[in-house]
Amino acid sequence: MHLLRHPRNAALLGLIFVTIAVIYFVVPNWLGVNQGTDPKDGKPLYNILDIAAGATMLLALGIAMSLMAYVLAVGTRDE
Repeated sequence: MHLLRHPRNAALLGLIFVTIAVIYFVVPNWLGVNQGTDPKDGKPLYNILDIAAGATMLLALGIAMSLMAYVLAVGTRDE
């Protein structure tokens, strides 16, 4: 038996990664994490571009995972 019984369920797999990406982008900004500075040199601990790059990669991973799961679900034979 296949894990994804219908190909449209593959979108749920990608939605998990997209949700994590949104959380990864919103929470540090909401908590003000990127406003802190390093006590040694005074540089910001986190750059908004670093957080945005991570969120973008997670979004791309979500799209790729849902496409992969869709192709595997469509290409499998009925058991």
